[in-house]
Amino acid sequence: MTFAQLPLDSRLHKALDTLGLHRPTAVQLEAVPAALAGRDLLVSAATGSGKTAAYLLPVLQRLLDHAAAPGGTRALVLSPTRELARQVLKQARQLSAFTSLQCNVIAGGADFKYQRALLRKDPELLVATPGRLLEHIQRHSADLGGLEVLVIDEADRMLDMGFAEAVLAIVQASATQRQTLLFSATLAGGKIARIAASVLRNPSAIELNSVRDRHADIRQQVLLADNRRHKDQVLNWLLSHEQFDKALVFTNTKTQASRLRGLLAYHRHRIGALHGDMPQEERNRVMDRFRRGHIDVMVATDIAARGLDIKGVDLVINYDMARSGDDYIHRIGRTGRAGDKGLAISLVQAGEWNLKAMIERYLRQTFEPREIAALKASYRGPKKLKTSGKSAASGKRPQQRKAAVTKSKQRHRDRKNIGKRRAPSRTMPAVDLGDGLAPLKKH
Repeated sequence: MTFAQLPLDSRLHKALDTLGLHRPTAVQLEAVPAALAGRDLLVSAATGSGKTAAYLLPVLQRLLDHAAAPGGTRALVLSPTRELARQVLKQARQLSAFTSLQCNVIAGGADFKYQRALLRKDPELLVATPGRLLEHIQRHSADLGGLEVLVIDEADRMLDMGFAEAVLAIVQASATQRQTLLFSATLAGGKIARIAASVLRNPSAIELNSVRDRHADIRQQVLLADNRRHKDQVLNWLLSHEQFDKALVFTNTKTQASRLRGLLAYHRHRIGALHGDMPQEERNRVMDRFRRGHIDVMVATDIAARGLDIKGVDLVINYDMARSGDDYIHRIGRTGRAGDKGLAISLVQAGEWNLKAMIERYLRQTFEPREIAALKASYRGPKKLKTSGKSAASGKRPQQRKAAVTKSKQRHRDRKNIGKRRAPSRTMPAVDLGDGLAPLKKH
Protein backbone atom coordinates (compact mmCIF):
# COMPACT_ATOMS: atom_id res chain seq x y z
CA MET A 1 0.00 0.00 0.00
CA THR A 2 1.07 3.60 -0.66
CA PHE A 3 0.17 6.82 1.15
CA ALA A 4 -1.91 7.75 -1.90
CA GLN A 5 -4.34 4.96 -0.95
CA LEU A 6 -4.92 6.36 2.56
CA PRO A 7 -7.91 8.74 2.99
CA LEU A 8 -5.82 11.86 3.66
CA ASP A 9 -6.37 15.45 2.57
CA SER A 10 -4.76 16.38 -0.76
CA ARG A 11 -2.60 18.97 1.04
CA LEU A 12 -1.14 16.25 3.25
CA HIS A 13 -0.50 14.06 0.21
CA LYS A 14 1.32 16.98 -1.39
CA ALA A 15 3.51 17.37 1.70
CA LEU A 16 4.29 13.64 1.73
CA ASP A 17 5.28 13.77 -1.93
CA THR A 18 7.50 16.78 -1.28
CA LEU A 19 9.24 14.89 1.54
CA GLY A 20 9.69 11.87 -0.71
CA LEU A 21 7.46 9.68 1.47
CA HIS A 22 5.40 7.30 -0.64
CA ARG A 23 5.04 4.01 1.24
CA PRO A 24 3.94 3.89 4.89
CA THR A 25 5.95 1.93 7.41
CA ALA A 26 4.34 -0.96 9.28
CA VAL A 27 3.29 1.18 12.25
CA GLN A 28 1.92 3.90 9.96
CA LEU A 29 -0.03 1.32 7.97
CA GLU A 30 -1.64 0.02 11.18
CA ALA A 31 -2.05 3.22 13.21
CA VAL A 32 -3.15 5.84 10.64
CA PRO A 33 -6.42 4.14 9.55
CA ALA A 34 -7.25 3.19 13.17
CA ALA A 35 -6.69 6.76 14.38
CA LEU A 36 -8.66 8.20 11.46
CA ALA A 37 -11.59 6.07 12.65
CA GLY A 38 -11.57 8.05 15.91
CA ARG A 39 -10.50 5.22 18.25
CA ASP A 40 -8.14 5.65 21.19
CA LEU A 41 -4.88 3.82 20.45
CA LEU A 42 -2.24 2.04 22.51
CA VAL A 43 0.71 1.58 20.14
CA SER A 44 4.05 -0.12 20.66
CA ALA A 45 6.67 -0.12 17.91
CA ALA A 46 10.45 -0.14 17.79
CA THR A 47 12.58 3.01 17.74
CA GLY A 48 12.98 4.42 14.25
CA SER A 49 9.82 2.80 12.89
CA GLY A 50 8.07 6.06 11.94
CA LYS A 51 5.83 6.55 14.99
CA THR A 52 5.87 10.36 14.73
CA ALA A 53 4.20 10.45 11.31
CA ALA A 54 1.90 7.62 12.43
CA TYR A 55 0.18 9.98 14.88
CA LEU A 56 0.77 13.35 13.19
CA LEU A 57 -0.99 12.43 9.94
CA PRO A 58 -4.34 11.45 11.54
CA VAL A 59 -4.13 14.38 13.96
CA LEU A 60 -3.61 16.87 11.12
CA GLN A 61 -6.36 15.20 9.10
CA ARG A 62 -8.81 15.60 12.00
CA LEU A 63 -7.92 19.29 12.35
CA LEU A 64 -8.56 19.80 8.63
CA ASP A 65 -11.84 17.83 8.66
CA HIS A 66 -13.53 19.58 11.58
CA ALA A 67 -14.19 23.27 12.12
CA ALA A 68 -12.29 24.82 15.00
CA ALA A 69 -14.08 25.72 18.21
CA PRO A 70 -13.45 29.29 19.40
CA GLY A 71 -10.27 29.57 21.51
CA GLY A 72 -7.85 27.04 22.97
CA THR A 73 -5.50 24.41 21.58
CA ARG A 74 -7.14 21.64 19.52
CA ALA A 75 -4.37 19.00 19.50
CA LEU A 76 -1.56 18.36 21.98
CA VAL A 77 1.53 16.14 21.71
CA LEU A 78 3.37 15.47 24.98
CA SER A 79 7.08 14.63 24.60
CA PRO A 80 9.55 13.69 27.35
CA THR A 81 12.46 15.94 26.26
CA ARG A 82 12.95 19.35 24.71
CA GLU A 83 14.96 17.91 21.82
CA LEU A 84 12.25 15.42 20.92
CA ALA A 85 9.55 18.10 21.22
CA ARG A 86 11.39 20.33 18.75
CA GLN A 87 11.91 17.40 16.39
CA VAL A 88 8.18 16.58 16.48
CA LEU A 89 7.38 20.25 15.80
CA LYS A 90 9.70 20.24 12.79
CA GLN A 91 7.94 17.21 11.29
CA ALA A 92 4.50 18.64 12.08
CA ARG A 93 5.36 21.84 10.22
CA GLN A 94 6.70 19.84 7.25
CA LEU A 95 3.51 17.77 7.01
CA SER A 96 1.23 20.83 7.41
CA ALA A 97 3.27 23.06 5.09
CA PHE A 98 0.44 23.40 2.53
CA THR A 99 -2.27 24.10 5.12
CA SER A 100 -3.06 27.10 7.29
CA LEU A 101 -2.67 25.11 10.52
CA GLN A 102 -0.44 26.71 13.14
CA CYS A 103 1.96 24.47 15.10
CA ASN A 104 4.15 25.53 18.02
CA VAL A 105 6.21 24.17 20.91
CA ILE A 106 6.21 24.83 24.66
CA ALA A 107 9.26 23.42 26.47
CA GLY A 108 11.61 24.29 29.27
CA GLY A 109 14.62 26.53 28.68
CA ALA A 110 12.64 29.23 26.85
CA ASP A 111 11.22 32.52 28.11
CA PHE A 112 7.92 32.00 29.95
CA LYS A 113 6.39 35.34 28.87
CA TYR A 114 7.22 34.63 25.24
CA GLN A 115 5.54 31.24 25.51
CA ARG A 116 2.48 32.81 27.11
CA ALA A 117 2.20 35.11 24.11
CA LEU A 118 2.40 32.08 21.79
CA LEU A 119 -0.39 30.36 23.70
CA ARG A 120 -2.63 33.41 23.38
CA LYS A 121 -2.53 32.85 19.59
CA ASP A 122 -4.19 29.43 20.12
CA PRO A 123 -2.05 27.24 17.83
CA GLU A 124 -4.11 24.33 16.53
CA LEU A 125 -1.30 21.84 17.28
CA LEU A 126 0.87 22.24 20.36
CA VAL A 127 3.93 20.12 21.15
CA ALA A 128 5.03 20.36 24.78
CA THR A 129 7.08 18.85 27.57
CA PRO A 130 4.95 17.97 30.63
CA GLY A 131 6.72 20.10 33.24
CA ARG A 132 6.58 23.42 31.40
CA LEU A 133 3.03 22.88 30.08
CA LEU A 134 1.77 22.06 33.59
CA GLU A 135 3.33 25.31 34.79
CA HIS A 136 1.34 27.21 32.15
CA ILE A 137 -1.84 25.38 33.13
CA GLN A 138 -1.33 26.25 36.80
CA ARG A 139 -0.78 29.93 35.85
CA HIS A 140 -3.90 29.88 33.64
CA SER A 141 -1.99 30.71 30.46
CA ALA A 142 -2.81 27.40 28.72
CA ASP A 143 -6.39 26.36 27.88
CA LEU A 144 -7.01 22.67 27.11
CA GLY A 145 -10.77 22.79 27.62
CA GLY A 146 -11.41 22.41 23.87
CA LEU A 147 -8.73 19.77 23.23
CA GLU A 148 -9.80 17.29 20.55
CA VAL A 149 -6.75 15.00 20.38
CA LEU A 150 -4.09 14.18 23.00
CA VAL A 151 -0.94 12.28 21.99
CA ILE A 152 1.39 10.90 24.66
CA ASP A 153 4.64 10.15 22.84
CA GLU A 154 7.45 7.96 24.25
CA ALA A 155 5.22 7.08 27.19
CA ASP A 156 7.68 4.62 28.72
CA ARG A 157 10.43 7.22 28.74
CA MET A 158 7.99 9.79 30.17
CA LEU A 159 7.33 7.52 33.13
CA ASP A 160 11.02 6.66 33.58
CA MET A 161 11.76 10.38 33.88
CA GLY A 162 9.15 10.81 36.64
CA PHE A 163 6.49 12.66 34.63
CA ALA A 164 3.56 10.39 35.55
CA GLU A 165 1.94 12.90 37.93
CA ALA A 166 2.43 15.80 35.51
CA VAL A 167 0.93 13.81 32.63
CA LEU A 168 -2.11 12.83 34.70
CA ALA A 169 -2.56 16.46 35.83
CA ILE A 170 -2.51 17.59 32.17
CA VAL A 171 -5.04 14.88 31.27
CA GLN A 172 -7.26 16.11 34.12
CA ALA A 173 -7.12 19.65 32.69
CA SER A 174 -8.02 18.44 29.17
CA ALA A 175 -11.46 18.05 27.63
CA THR A 176 -13.06 14.75 28.58
CA GLN A 177 -14.50 14.17 25.09
CA ARG A 178 -11.24 13.75 23.23
CA GLN A 179 -9.30 11.14 21.30
CA THR A 180 -6.13 9.90 23.03
CA LEU A 181 -3.21 8.19 21.33
CA LEU A 182 -0.50 6.63 23.50
CA PHE A 183 2.73 5.67 21.72
CA SER A 184 5.61 3.82 23.33
CA ALA A 185 8.62 1.74 22.33
CA THR A 186 7.55 -0.91 24.83
CA LEU A 187 4.38 -1.85 26.66
CA ALA A 188 6.28 -3.92 29.24
CA GLY A 189 5.75 -3.22 32.92
CA GLY A 190 2.79 -2.21 35.04
CA LYS A 191 3.40 1.55 34.75
CA ILE A 192 2.30 1.73 31.11
CA ALA A 193 -0.78 -0.39 31.86
CA ARG A 194 -1.79 1.86 34.78
CA ILE A 195 -1.45 5.13 32.88
CA ALA A 196 -3.18 3.63 29.83
CA ALA A 197 -6.12 2.60 32.01
CA SER A 198 -6.29 6.17 33.34
CA VAL A 199 -6.23 8.03 30.02
CA LEU A 200 -7.59 5.69 27.31
CA ARG A 201 -11.17 4.58 26.60
CA ASN A 202 -11.58 1.14 24.99
CA PRO A 203 -8.33 1.50 23.04
CA SER A 204 -7.24 -0.48 20.02
CA ALA A 205 -3.88 -2.07 20.84
CA ILE A 206 -1.21 -2.19 18.15
CA GLU A 207 2.01 -4.01 19.12
CA LEU A 208 4.14 -4.59 16.06
CA ASN A 209 7.35 -5.76 17.71
CA SER A 210 8.85 -5.86 21.16
CA VAL A 211 11.71 -3.65 22.25
CA ARG A 212 13.56 -6.93 22.93
CA ASP A 213 13.50 -7.97 19.28
CA ARG A 214 16.94 -8.17 17.74
CA HIS A 215 17.64 -5.30 15.33
CA ALA A 216 18.94 -7.07 12.21
CA ASP A 217 20.57 -3.90 10.86
CA ILE A 218 22.73 -3.23 13.95
CA ARG A 219 25.90 -5.19 14.67
CA GLN A 220 26.37 -5.30 18.45
CA GLN A 221 29.85 -5.79 19.92
CA VAL A 222 31.53 -5.79 23.34
CA LEU A 223 35.09 -4.64 24.08
CA LEU A 224 36.54 -5.43 27.52
CA ALA A 225 38.50 -2.73 29.37
CA ASP A 226 40.65 -2.70 32.51
CA ASN A 227 39.81 0.77 33.85
CA ARG A 228 38.74 4.25 32.82
CA ARG A 229 42.15 5.15 31.39
CA HIS A 230 42.05 2.03 29.24
CA LYS A 231 38.50 2.93 28.12
CA ASP A 232 39.73 6.38 27.09
CA GLN A 233 42.43 4.79 24.91
CA VAL A 234 39.99 2.32 23.34
CA LEU A 235 37.45 5.09 22.64
CA ASN A 236 40.05 7.29 20.95
CA TRP A 237 41.27 4.31 18.87
CA LEU A 238 37.73 3.46 17.71
CA LEU A 239 36.95 7.04 16.70
CA SER A 240 40.29 7.22 14.86
CA HIS A 241 40.03 3.89 13.00
CA GLU A 242 36.34 3.07 12.47
CA GLN A 243 34.69 4.30 9.27
CA PHE A 244 31.59 6.34 10.13
CA ASP A 245 29.62 9.39 9.11
CA LYS A 246 28.36 10.37 12.58
CA ALA A 247 29.02 8.74 15.97
CA LEU A 248 27.19 8.94 19.28
CA VAL A 249 29.09 8.18 22.51
CA PHE A 250 26.87 7.53 25.54
CA THR A 251 27.80 8.07 29.18
CA ASN A 252 25.75 7.74 32.36
CA THR A 253 26.70 11.10 33.90
CA LYS A 254 26.96 14.73 32.85
CA THR A 255 30.45 14.98 34.40
CA GLN A 256 31.69 12.09 32.30
CA ALA A 257 30.21 13.62 29.14
CA SER A 258 31.99 16.93 29.78
CA ARG A 259 35.29 15.16 30.55
CA LEU A 260 35.17 13.07 27.37
CA ARG A 261 34.36 16.14 25.31
CA GLY A 262 37.60 17.76 26.47
CA LEU A 263 39.62 14.56 26.03
CA LEU A 264 38.40 13.90 22.49
CA ALA A 265 38.85 17.55 21.50
CA TYR A 266 42.48 17.22 22.67
CA HIS A 267 42.83 14.27 20.27
CA ARG A 268 41.48 16.49 17.46
CA HIS A 269 38.10 14.88 16.99
CA ARG A 270 35.27 17.15 15.85
CA ILE A 271 33.32 16.77 19.05
CA GLY A 272 30.22 18.09 20.77
CA ALA A 273 28.45 17.26 24.04
CA LEU A 274 24.80 17.09 25.03
CA HIS A 275 23.52 16.81 28.60
CA GLY A 276 20.86 18.26 30.89
CA ASP A 277 22.99 20.97 32.54
CA MET A 278 23.58 22.79 29.25
CA PRO A 279 21.51 25.92 28.48
CA GLN A 280 18.80 25.22 25.92
CA GLU A 281 20.35 27.54 23.33
CA GLU A 282 23.64 25.66 23.58
CA ARG A 283 21.86 22.32 23.25
CA ASN A 284 20.04 23.54 20.15
CA ARG A 285 23.29 24.86 18.65
CA VAL A 286 25.14 21.56 19.23
CA MET A 287 22.30 19.49 17.76
CA ASP A 288 22.17 21.75 14.69
CA ARG A 289 25.94 21.43 14.15
CA PHE A 290 25.70 17.64 14.51
CA ARG A 291 22.84 17.40 12.00
CA ARG A 292 24.69 19.61 9.51
CA GLY A 293 27.90 17.57 9.84
CA HIS A 294 29.98 20.40 11.32
CA ILE A 295 30.83 17.95 14.10
CA ASP A 296 30.82 14.18 13.61
CA VAL A 297 31.06 12.89 17.20
CA MET A 298 28.52 13.64 19.93
CA VAL A 299 29.05 12.65 23.57
CA ALA A 300 25.68 12.47 25.31
CA THR A 301 23.85 11.27 28.35
CA ASP A 302 20.58 9.36 27.91
CA ILE A 303 18.80 12.65 27.17
CA ALA A 304 19.72 11.90 23.53
CA ALA A 305 18.86 8.21 23.63
CA ARG A 306 15.17 8.49 22.82
CA GLY A 307 13.25 9.96 19.97
CA LEU A 308 16.04 11.84 18.19
CA ASP A 309 16.13 10.97 14.51
CA ILE A 310 19.54 12.12 13.28
CA LYS A 311 20.38 10.99 9.78
CA GLY A 312 23.81 9.47 9.21
CA VAL A 313 24.47 8.07 12.70
CA ASP A 314 26.14 4.76 11.90
CA LEU A 315 28.22 4.25 15.06
CA VAL A 316 27.07 4.15 18.68
CA ILE A 317 29.58 3.60 21.51
CA ASN A 318 28.47 2.90 25.07
CA TYR A 319 31.39 4.30 27.04
CA ASP A 320 29.34 3.49 30.16
CA MET A 321 27.11 0.43 29.91
CA ALA A 322 23.43 1.36 29.89
CA ARG A 323 21.67 0.89 33.23
CA SER A 324 18.83 -1.23 31.78
CA GLY A 325 17.88 -3.24 28.73
CA ASP A 326 15.38 -0.61 27.60
CA ASP A 327 17.97 2.19 27.87
CA TYR A 328 20.44 0.06 25.91
CA ILE A 329 18.05 -0.65 23.06
CA HIS A 330 17.08 3.01 22.79
CA ARG A 331 20.71 4.07 22.71
CA ILE A 332 21.66 1.72 19.90
CA GLY A 333 18.39 2.60 18.16
CA ARG A 334 19.96 5.91 17.12
CA THR A 335 21.72 3.91 14.37
CA GLY A 336 20.48 1.30 11.91
CA ARG A 337 17.36 3.34 11.17
CA ALA A 338 15.11 3.01 8.13
CA GLY A 339 17.02 0.01 6.78
CA ASP A 340 20.51 1.53 7.12
CA LYS A 341 23.32 -0.48 8.71
CA GLY A 342 24.80 0.47 12.07
CA LEU A 343 27.43 -0.61 14.58
CA ALA A 344 26.99 -0.51 18.37
CA ILE A 345 30.03 -1.11 20.62
CA SER A 346 29.90 -1.35 24.42
CA LEU A 347 33.03 -0.85 26.53
CA VAL A 348 32.77 -3.11 29.58
CA GLN A 349 35.05 -3.29 32.60
CA ALA A 350 34.84 -5.61 35.62
CA GLY A 351 32.16 -3.65 37.48
CA GLU A 352 29.89 -3.63 34.42
CA TRP A 353 30.07 -7.33 33.50
CA ASN A 354 26.94 -8.32 35.44
CA LEU A 355 25.06 -5.38 33.92
CA LYS A 356 26.08 -6.51 30.44
CA ALA A 357 24.99 -10.09 31.22
CA MET A 358 21.65 -8.85 32.56
CA ILE A 359 21.00 -6.86 29.36
CA GLU A 360 21.91 -9.89 27.23
CA ARG A 361 19.42 -12.01 29.16
CA TYR A 362 16.75 -9.32 28.82
CA LEU A 363 17.28 -9.09 25.05
CA ARG A 364 17.71 -12.88 24.73
CA GLN A 365 20.88 -12.49 22.70
CA THR A 366 24.66 -12.54 23.15
CA PHE A 367 26.82 -9.64 22.02
CA GLU A 368 29.74 -10.27 19.69
CA PRO A 369 33.12 -10.13 21.54
CA ARG A 370 35.81 -7.95 19.99
CA GLU A 371 39.47 -7.17 20.74
CA ILE A 372 41.91 -4.50 19.61
CA ALA A 373 45.33 -6.13 19.34
CA ALA A 374 47.22 -3.01 20.39
CA LEU A 375 44.89 -2.37 23.37
CA LYS A 376 44.06 -5.89 24.56
CA ALA A 377 42.57 -5.88 28.05
CA SER A 378 44.06 -7.83 30.94
CA TYR A 379 40.52 -8.33 32.24
CA ARG A 380 39.02 -11.42 30.60
CA GLY A 381 35.68 -11.60 32.39
CA PRO A 382 34.73 -13.16 35.74
CA LYS A 383 36.90 -16.02 37.02
CA LYS A 384 35.35 -19.49 37.24
CA LEU A 385 36.08 -21.65 40.30
CA LYS A 386 37.50 -25.05 39.30
CA THR A 387 35.73 -27.27 41.81
CA SER A 388 33.78 -30.50 41.59
CA GLY A 389 31.32 -32.65 43.50
CA LYS A 390 30.07 -31.46 46.86
CA SER A 391 32.88 -28.93 47.12
CA ALA A 392 31.63 -27.19 43.98
CA ALA A 393 28.10 -27.05 45.34
CA SER A 394 29.18 -25.42 48.58
CA GLY A 395 31.98 -23.30 47.17
CA LYS A 396 34.27 -24.23 50.11
CA ARG A 397 37.20 -26.59 50.67
CA PRO A 398 36.60 -29.77 52.74
CA GLN A 399 38.54 -28.39 55.76
CA GLN A 400 36.51 -25.19 55.67
CA ARG A 401 33.25 -27.13 55.53
CA LYS A 402 34.30 -29.37 58.48
CA ALA A 403 35.17 -26.34 60.61
CA ALA A 404 31.88 -24.69 59.70
CA VAL A 405 29.91 -27.80 60.70
CA THR A 406 31.77 -28.02 64.05
CA LYS A 407 30.99 -24.37 64.82
CA SER A 408 27.34 -24.92 63.90
CA LYS A 409 27.04 -27.89 66.29
CA GLN A 410 28.71 -25.90 69.09
CA ARG A 411 26.24 -23.04 68.61
CA HIS A 412 23.37 -25.54 68.71
CA ARG A 413 24.62 -27.00 72.04
CA ASP A 414 25.06 -23.52 73.47
CA ARG A 415 21.46 -22.64 72.62
CA LYS A 416 20.19 -25.86 74.28
CA ASN A 417 22.16 -25.09 77.48
CA ILE A 418 20.80 -21.59 77.94
CA GLY A 419 19.40 -21.28 81.49
CA LYS A 420 20.86 -24.61 82.71
CA ARG A 421 23.32 -24.87 85.61
CA ARG A 422 26.75 -26.11 84.68
CA ALA A 423 28.16 -29.25 86.44
CA PRO A 424 31.16 -28.62 88.73
CA SER A 425 34.53 -29.10 87.13
CA ARG A 426 36.33 -32.40 87.93
CA THR A 427 39.71 -30.75 87.85
CA MET A 428 40.88 -29.33 91.18
CA PRO A 429 41.83 -25.71 91.08
CA ALA A 430 45.47 -24.80 91.30
CA VAL A 431 46.65 -23.67 94.77
CA ASP A 432 49.35 -21.07 95.13
CA LEU A 433 51.98 -22.68 97.45
CA GLY A 434 54.64 -20.13 96.92
CA ASP A 435 57.43 -19.65 94.44
CA GLY A 436 58.84 -22.80 92.83
CA LEU A 437 55.97 -25.11 93.99
CA ALA A 438 53.64 -26.74 91.44
CA PRO A 439 49.85 -27.01 91.90
CA LEU A 440 48.43 -30.07 93.61
CA LYS A 441 47.52 -33.02 91.38
CA LYS A 442 44.58 -35.38 91.76
CA HIS A 443 45.52 -39.02 92.57
